[in-house]
Amino acid sequence: MADKKEMGRIGQRRYSGVIYEEFLPELRGKRGIETYREMSENDDVIGAILFAIEMLVRQASWNVQPSGSRAKDREAAAFIESCMNDMQDTWIDTISEILSFLTYGWSFHEIVYKRRMGNTKDSRTRSKYADGLIGWKKLPIRAQETLYQWEYDEEDNLLGMTQMPPPYFQLYTIPINKALLFRTKSRKNNPEGRSILRNAYRSWYFKRRIQEIEGIGIERDLAGLPVIYGPENFDLWNEQSPESVAIRVGLEAMVRNIRRDELEGVVLPNGFQLELLSSGGTRQFDTNAIIERYDTRMAMTVLADFIFLGHQQNGSWALSSDKTALFAMACGAFLDIICETFNSQGIPSLIDINGAYFNGITDYPKLTHGDIEDVDITKISTFIKDMTGIGVLVPDDGLEDYIRQVGHLPKRTVDSREWEEKRERQQEQNQPPEIERESKGNQPEEQEILREEAKKRLGRM
Repeated sequence: MADKKEMGRIGQRRYSGVIYEEFLPELRGKRGIETYREMSENDDVIGAILFAIEMLVRQASWNVQPSGSRAKDREAAAFIESCMNDMQDTWIDTISEILSFLTYGWSFHEIVYKRRMGNTKDSRTRSKYADGLIGWKKLPIRAQETLYQWEYDEEDNLLGMTQMPPPYFQLYTIPINKALLFRTKSRKNNPEGRSILRNAYRSWYFKRRIQEIEGIGIERDLAGLPVIYGPENFDLWNEQSPESVAIRVGLEAMVRNIRRDELEGVVLPNGFQLELLSSGGTRQFDTNAIIERYDTRMAMTVLADFIFLGHQQNGSWALSSDKTALFAMACGAFLDIICETFNSQGIPSLIDINGAYFNGITDYPKLTHGDIEDVDITKISTFIKDMTGIGVLVPDDGLEDYIRQVGHLPKRTVDSREWEEKRERQQEQNQPPEIERESKGNQPEEQEILREEAKKRLGRM
């Protein structure tokens, strides 16, 4: 008989709830979170890349697909979609918070529920709906910088996150079954994932240093190198004389603080002289080309180097189209991560917490997303026309919803399947008995009477 007990371990470098998978200390733990925050908020190229991703994701459409064709399946899907649009924060703002997992590698959100009791004064029950079901009140982020430690059991199963947030800096533990954990990748089941800016760190580090040196060099070239000469009989370097030490410290501070601004000026005692030495030659390196090289490499790490096409006098339209398509594909993969997290952690919990109300569904509804880029509606219509013409595709409500979505058409107000079923039932109820049609159908006068009666029942008189 096979042993069902788990024998090995993942091998995750974790001590006291802190992950040590990152080999660079400056990118590990809270230091890494601060570094990634500086990269995303203080660098123009990285900021442009993240802004482009967020704008593309924000304009994508979101839909909930039923798991089957039963009425209960469609009701469950409609319920999930109603919960998405009935939260304290809008769905788009929630997605914007979730996208922080791209910058930091992970994003942790607590699920807060509410009883949907209509327009009440209590925020715990206030809702657009009064069906008494339990829905999402909000999905607030538990900020990355508030992480204290991760909670695990003896079999490397993640139990939750413990945070120490301001303003009281108390410890709060959010269990994983009441949360959503978004991460870019799950190497060794690492809850902290891997930031999409990780490979751009080295280029960003050298770019920042070169920019600082470049700024200092430009300032010194314009202002000159300040030099102060002391009197001939005065020893500035006499460490035994408090007066000499104080004067030297003051002169050093004066030299460092010389700037070309409205406060420019120096006051010196008698016997001291100030000179501004000019640069002895030109710079041997083109710092602009070096910085552009690092910018391009940072964009390449996230497939966003197309943003430089046209700025550097190179690149073609065809190349731009290929690169943007690849970038859109990467953004689509990020949307897939969001959908999979909701489908595995959020939606099943929401359905189960409502008890037996959704008993009988085929499976849990699935959250899906639309395309990042607008598709060519002409090609889509030609393809569907050809496929339906040869019988490969059969038009149904799902196909109609997709066509309305890609064509930016309004949603259906009435389910056509329910309308067809209702019309068929009405026709069956209004159909005269077969015996009467057989016995009286041979006489033209009686046929005319039956038609008139049928018109009356259908309200067509």
